[in-house]
Amino acid sequence: MSLPSKLFKSLITIKNDLKEDIDAVFTRDPAARNSLEVILTYPGIHALVLHRGAHCLWNNEQKLAARVISYGSRIMTGIEIHPAAKIGRRFFIDHGVGVVIGETAEIGNDVTLYHGVTLGGVSWNNGKRHPTLEDGVTVGAGAKVLGPFTVGKNAKIGSNAVVVKPVPAGATMVGSAARMISDHHDEKGNPIATKVQDAKQQEKVAQAGESNDRTKDTTSTAKRTNTFRAYGIDPYSQDPVAEAFAKMLEHIQQSENRLDQLQSAMCDIDPNFCKKEYDKLCLEDLDVIGRADINDVDNEQK
Repeated sequence: MSLPSKLFKSLITIKNDLKEDIDAVFTRDPAARNSLEVILTYPGIHALVLHRGAHCLWNNEQKLAARVISYGSRIMTGIEIHPAAKIGRRFFIDHGVGVVIGETAEIGNDVTLYHGVTLGGVSWNNGKRHPTLEDGVTVGAGAKVLGPFTVGKNAKIGSNAVVVKPVPAGATMVGSAARMISDHHDEKGNPIATKVQDAKQQEKVAQAGESNDRTKDTTSTAKRTNTFRAYGIDPYSQDPVAEAFAKMLEHIQQSENRLDQLQSAMCDIDPNFCKKEYDKLCLEDLDVIGRADINDVDNEQK
């Protein structure tokens, strides 16, 4: 193939890739208004276009030139992508400041990263050191994905989560170190076999043993579970640490109530028994638990 033909083919490929990138911005960012604005003002687009050039040079043994382009992209956009990193189609970096993508990272199609995300390594050894994100993965702001493992298709990682182990497809990870909050997997990533998969079976179970109100609550809960908010856990999700503390405090309060009953019984049996007051632990004493958790436990006690 002649040089002009190769150049023309390359220009067509670049044009098609850029069009897909712009369409991805409109799909995932409601603030985008027109194509010219996206091309001129979106650092994620600039970083991606420059990375494609640097990656091409890297693969053609022009490594110094590739690193120079990568460094210039970092200065201009605040996004650092190693030229050797492999990135798929329709990749979108929202805002972008502080994003770091390591040398051996691999990113599939339709992946979304928010600002402050790190796809990093935990080893100085040669070879695969950085994560692989499969198609459709979303990584929230400030999250760190560290290590040579795979994040499965359509998985979601909450803001500021620190992920250091493989993530199954469709799972949602939150916290540091990240814990799974998927309805379909346990914390070790194993599928939960007892889940009713078919919607019709769920409807039959609901009709057999549950009221209409409870069915509505279950449906709304399922909708909330399937909703992922990239800038943080959605308002209906519980922080796993706070949830554990709430359960512990609920048990402590039950024990305190039982102790009060025992003291009252002892006073009835032995008039000389001296009933003593003691400081009781309440949810307000722990800042890790919010007002919503306090109300939830109060309602359960009532």
